[in-house]
Amino acid sequence: MKSPIDSERMQKAREIADNPSDYQVCEGCDSIVGSGAVTCPNCHAYRFDARPERVSKQALLLGRREQQSVTAEDMS
Repeated sequence: MKSPIDSERMQKAREIADNPSDYQVCEGCDSIVGSGAVTCPNCHAYRFDARPERVSKQALLLGRREQQSVTAEDMS
């Protein structure tokens, strides 16, 4: 049985996959960030892939697995 966190991650992943132009994938850590980000809040990289197919594919990949990256919230 999936945990509530898993279903929340997949729900967010579907929202991103449905609106890929609002997001981009960080080339440094594969996180998904808003389309207006200049640097990644997680790894501080500044290169992104904004192709809709890449964003959608990455969102669904991340939505299917547990969080593995450290986020800014984890550090505070």
